[in-house]
Amino acid sequence: MSWHNEVKTALENNQYDIVSQFYEELIEREPLEISYYWYLGLSYLLQAKEEEAQATWLFVFTQVEEQETDSWLLELSNILAAEANRQLELENLEISWLIRKHLQEINPSYLDNLLHLTLVEIKLNRFHPQQLQEWQILELINQGSVNSQLLERVVIAVIPYAHEYTIELVRLSLPHLGNSLELLNHVITVAGRFAFEKYQPIYSVDLAEAFLPLYPESLYLEVNLFWFYISLPDHEKAINLVNKLKEKSQTIDLKMFSQSLLFSGSLRASKWNDIPSICQEYKHLIKEFIEKKPQDIHPLVRGALLTVMNPISYYEDNPKENRPLLSQIGSFFQETYKAMLGFQEESFDKPREDNANKKLKIGYIAQSLKRHPVGLLSRWTISYHNREQFDIHLYMVSQPVDEITKQWFSNPADKIYHATADSLATYRKIKEDNIDILVDLDSGTGAIVAKVIALKPAPIQVNWLGFDGSGLPAVDYLLADAYVLPENAQEYYQEKIWRLPDAFVAVDGFEIAVPTLRREDLGINNDAVIYLSSQTAIKRNPAMIRLQMQILKSVANSYFLVQGVADDNSLLDLFCQIAAEVGVETNRIKMLPLYQTETYRANLAIADVVLDTYPFNGGTTTLETLWMGIPLVVKVGQQWSSRNGYTLMMNAGNLREEVRWKLRKSRHTSPLWNAKQFTRDLETAYRQMWNIYCQS
Repeated sequence: MSWHNEVKTALENNQYDIVSQFYEELIEREPLEISYYWYLGLSYLLQAKEEEAQATWLFVFTQVEEQETDSWLLELSNILAAEANRQLELENLEISWLIRKHLQEINPSYLDNLLHLTLVEIKLNRFHPQQLQEWQILELINQGSVNSQLLERVVIAVIPYAHEYTIELVRLSLPHLGNSLELLNHVITVAGRFAFEKYQPIYSVDLAEAFLPLYPESLYLEVNLFWFYISLPDHEKAINLVNKLKEKSQTIDLKMFSQSLLFSGSLRASKWNDIPSICQEYKHLIKEFIEKKPQDIHPLVRGALLTVMNPISYYEDNPKENRPLLSQIGSFFQETYKAMLGFQEESFDKPREDNANKKLKIGYIAQSLKRHPVGLLSRWTISYHNREQFDIHLYMVSQPVDEITKQWFSNPADKIYHATADSLATYRKIKEDNIDILVDLDSGTGAIVAKVIALKPAPIQVNWLGFDGSGLPAVDYLLADAYVLPENAQEYYQEKIWRLPDAFVAVDGFEIAVPTLRREDLGINNDAVIYLSSQTAIKRNPAMIRLQMQILKSVANSYFLVQGVADDNSLLDLFCQIAAEVGVETNRIKMLPLYQTETYRANLAIADVVLDTYPFNGGTTTLETLWMGIPLVVKVGQQWSSRNGYTLMMNAGNLREEVRWKLRKSRHTSPLWNAKQFTRDLETAYRQMWNIYCQS
């Protein structure tokens, strides 16, 4: 049934008083036609006459025989549901909501209505997961037949609301859901957002575990669950999961990939008895992969190829062996990715000699122009570029927009392009913009960015800032300085190393909040010496911890603060074990929680000396330490990640009170804290790169 044709015009014009008058007259002529009462009450409701609507419907039910109640209730429910849908199509959300709320009162066990009402509540920002229980949705799903398509829409809409009832909804819905790719992608996206942006990994784990029975063979879901376990941290679950992945892996690409996860998880879990054999097996698999050059690679593995050497760099400092391996992987990645796309590289119009001094178009591409070390360090340079000589284009790839993006990266560029995961579309955009020099700020750590770089959209391509060189043949230059790579590094780098005159990075400083950490809160007296380390667990190893404990032992009345790992029992156990072996009382080791970034920087002031890690130094954390005027001790190695602290200290002009004074004075003289001059040096490098290209 539907509205009479005679009232269609009045309905379209929202003249509901005319509609009610029409049905009142119909009822006078045909008082036994029950449907007229349903439509009359509905017309009252559309006029916001809720009491009149309820009275009209109630009158009918007081006259009905008991055996007819169910059929009449179903008839009224269908009429109200149809009108709620019509109002929704007209984008009258409030009216649609009102109708469904009344329908809920009339027929509280009508599951379809409750699911539709949930969707409307979400659109109106009124929904709370508590309603799933209060409206008995969970119970009704468990009891009867369900509209599977509608239920899937509700599940997709509800999972961004972290709550125990959301997880219960997922579990109860699984028998009614198909394992659609849309749903899987949505689950992974939402769970990833909670784990890595909202820092609520518990919900991410619950969500992924709830959906795992629906997608038992999804490598994407299992790998994301692995990283959610790491974020908790629950290293045992992470390692158990990845060991099961290893058992299932039959091809060399999946064997290598699962071993990389085992390596990363074991480093974070401080399983140092296992790590030497894990590393040995991993290197063997990498070499086998390079030798076999498999063509049918799982997409997840392909996206992570350029980071396969990363776990090794946390464990050993051996660039002469490891960099050539990465270059071979980079060449394979670039070749096979282009072949997979059927991509034919387009040549660039060679510039004429008189174009050497033209205004250059510089493109910066990254997935990290946000509250991320790359975003925080690059913001100054991008702001200081000379707009008379350089056009600046930003390509933000598949990244959220946060307060750092809005404040620092929404205005300073000539053009900003928010790119998706479609690497070909981004490639075409960069080509269309005629970018002369494209700078990969993620340096191979951004999988989507690496795919764009591999297609060579600009005649000159540069790695800077995010990490070491990516190993891609499409990259022409790696920005460095005199210290961050040793003099002979070019022997084992595929990219041309371009050494800037001072540091390879510079900033104008960091935002500092009010400190919240005090000696008295930790039971440390004022004349004690405080050593501090604020690196993540993956950067720590027994050899380095033993050196740190020996320093602690040799300095009376000293303490060691380990920041950011208060809930990591495996790391605390490792520290205490080594401290006992060295002869240091474990009460001199204090584990501290994570702090909000600006507060963390302020709390650095509690330290007398910061002890860096090896073979993977701090990067942004080292700059923050030096900016706060804290002396730093670092062990220098050969690979990029073993020399970050060294180059930053050398450029800062870096015992104790004398070093503090020098560091504070360096704010006015050191190239580390002169981002404007650094930008001029960088622009000179870009101009020289362009001149070389013009003359080639």
